[in-house]
Amino acid sequence: MPASALPDRAAGGTRAKFVRTATALHAVPFVPEVRLHLADEVIALWERTEAVTGQPQPPPFWAFAWAGGQALARHVLDRPALVAGRTVLDVAAGSGLVAIAASLAGATRVTANEIDPYAAAAIELNAAANRAPVEVVLGDLLDGAGGDADVVLAGDVFYSRELATRMAAFLGRAHRRGALVLVGDPGRAYRPASGFTEVAAYRVPVLAELENARVKPASVLRLDAA
Repeated sequence: MPASALPDRAAGGTRAKFVRTATALHAVPFVPEVRLHLADEVIALWERTEAVTGQPQPPPFWAFAWAGGQALARHVLDRPALVAGRTVLDVAAGSGLVAIAASLAGATRVTANEIDPYAAAAIELNAAANRAPVEVVLGDLLDGAGGDADVVLAGDVFYSRELATRMAAFLGRAHRRGALVLVGDPGRAYRPASGFTEVAAYRVPVLAELENARVKPASVLRLDAA
């Protein structure tokens, strides 16, 4: 699916209203500088999303602060020189946490990419809540190379075989054209076995319902070979 303009961009749009009513605005546990619209329960929200739309929906990844995203956002905020004055793409952005962190750290332009329209609406709301300029692009960008972004960021994207395979190829193309590629990962099953260098390691507070734990180790990885 080609990238397209966000159809629900207005703050009063149907999906934005759903996000606001299904979540509450909270500081992110490991990145308290950022506030997100977060949910407390996974299954209940997923069922509610499908009831509203009347059709199957992807899991509501946008409503939770995942370990890999929290680690990568923390790393970017603590090391703003990675993105300051540069253009940034946050791919599979979920809630937009990493994109917002890049914006707050001084990136000149930040694009958050998602395939889920509800995630796109959540990113817009979250960016506005943090007064962080973020452009949202809705669509599948993984057959490309990240456009002209100087920095490509991805938080927690190796959780399924299919996505991990496509993501690794995408990140490799971005790296080969000269982009800095950073990934936040808490040891997901399909993380590539080579090509990445760990540049930071954290212990991240997480929602127990998501991870069967209250704290999850998570690494920030830099792609050095592809």
